[in-house]
Amino acid sequence: MAINKISEAAKEIPDVLPRAQVDSRPDSQVDVLVIGAGPTGLACGIEAQKAGFKVVVIDKGCVVNSIYNYPANMTFFTTPELLEIGDIPFSTANQKPTRQEALEYYRKVAEHYRLPIRQYQKVETVSGADGEFQVTTSDRLGRIYDYQARKLVVATGYYDLPNYLGIPGEDLPKVFHYYREPHPFFDTDVLVIGGKNSAAISTLDFWRHGARVTLVHRGPKLHNHIKYWILPDIENRIKNGEVTAYFNTSVQEIAPDYVVLNTPSSVIELKNDFVFALVGYHPDYDFLRAMGIELSSEQCRPVCDPVTLESNVPGIYVAGVIVAGSRTNEIFIENGRFHGQQIATHLRQKLQPSANSGYADENT
Repeated sequence: MAINKISEAAKEIPDVLPRAQVDSRPDSQVDVLVIGAGPTGLACGIEAQKAGFKVVVIDKGCVVNSIYNYPANMTFFTTPELLEIGDIPFSTANQKPTRQEALEYYRKVAEHYRLPIRQYQKVETVSGADGEFQVTTSDRLGRIYDYQARKLVVATGYYDLPNYLGIPGEDLPKVFHYYREPHPFFDTDVLVIGGKNSAAISTLDFWRHGARVTLVHRGPKLHNHIKYWILPDIENRIKNGEVTAYFNTSVQEIAPDYVVLNTPSSVIELKNDFVFALVGYHPDYDFLRAMGIELSSEQCRPVCDPVTLESNVPGIYVAGVIVAGSRTNEIFIENGRFHGQQIATHLRQKLQPSANSGYADENT
């Protein structure tokens, strides 16, 4: 019912430019359409393609868009072999790969498998049923594209939807929900909100590059999940007075040149130039619900078979971090990359590949 309802919204999409004809492009009629071109989405597309199925991967951003939006000089906490997909080795001279190396690796994997990826296309509507789904997308120029797919895989991640504070001033241009690099904030008053890795790492980076940093966290102390080599560093900066920290504190208001904090003892006003609200991110629950996927009441986990990852909607699979719902710290690239194999195994049992499906594993 929900899928039929969302299909009605297609009538409201203006044909700013001519609608692409379904039969005019070789990738518009596929066996498997993957929504999301992150590492998990790529892995799902690769495994389905290796199983002999015709695949297309669609993303509203670029390939591995979330990794692209990580801090510019970020180093992964994990080792390169745990980021590998498609049985392609991740070679690096470093014990832990950098963001730049990861971007290059995933580009090379996509090129190796000649994976059909449609970047910068946003999914507008999903309609139909198992075996005959219709997906409508739009690109940056407003052009509309139609796809027909027998199965759908949703691997949309969570990083592009920040958790908002819901306070006055949060929409000011000086407020950011992502941290990229410290240089533009030299010799300014920066407030960082949060108590986990992102907040700790950005606070240290700001301080080391000449910003005056204040850290605010609603909890009584920094989170225990902060990486073991980062936690003592940030704690020592606070202890030495190099970083000002307020715990059991919330931000009450953000103004153009100050912020208002609600501390345990009083409400205070601090001079401020920039705010980084690094309080986490969440999956696109509305998008999942619009397709008819049921979510658990407490953690918003999609209802799905834990082995096949097929959701309660026949023919629609979920993959990656969205499988964990709001518990986004349970699934990372390291374990989400195997979801493609689980789904491909089930597809082999349920679906006969189309003719001329493209790349196929020699062993299939």
